[in-house]
Amino acid sequence: MKLRHVRAIAVFGIALVALTGARGSHGGSCSGGGSSSSGSNSSSSGGSDSSSSSSGGVTTGGVGGSSRDKAQRDVRIDECKLSDDRKNLVAKVTITNSDSAAYLYDVSLQFKGDPSANVAMAKVDDVRVEGGASTPAEATTPYTGTGDGSEYTQCVVVDADRTIG
Repeated sequence: MKLRHVRAIAVFGIALVALTGARGSHGGSCSGGGSSSSGSNSSSSGGSDSSSSSSGGVTTGGVGGSSRDKAQRDVRIDECKLSDDRKNLVAKVTITNSDSAAYLYDVSLQFKGDPSANVAMAKVDDVRVEGGASTPAEATTPYTGTGDGSEYTQCVVVDADRTIG
């Protein structure tokens, strides 16, 4: 990838974060070093969680807040990268349950990148997180590319759900 393409992507990313206010911050860099934020996560509706919460400047309360919305806010992407053996795309996440009950979390992530990159999906299922605790998890999917994984520039949470567990 040429330097001008990297600059263009960086400028676009900064503009996107500035315009969206980085609410949710469920995106992560696939560059392998640390994490970065992206305000481009998708939300789904459904569920029946009825308690109030506030996260990332967005307040969801009462009947208007769904279980899926809360579950997505509970997931933080720590790292997205190509595995050392170059066989898998790996997303390391931390799930934080701020409620008092224990929940089982299902999280779907999408690896995105330049137009030549195939959309790749990864999922973690049935991660139990006690009330008031955080638990690390890892989602992997086979890497089907032939390069160094640099065609994937970010990963995002596309769906998350939790059930009392």
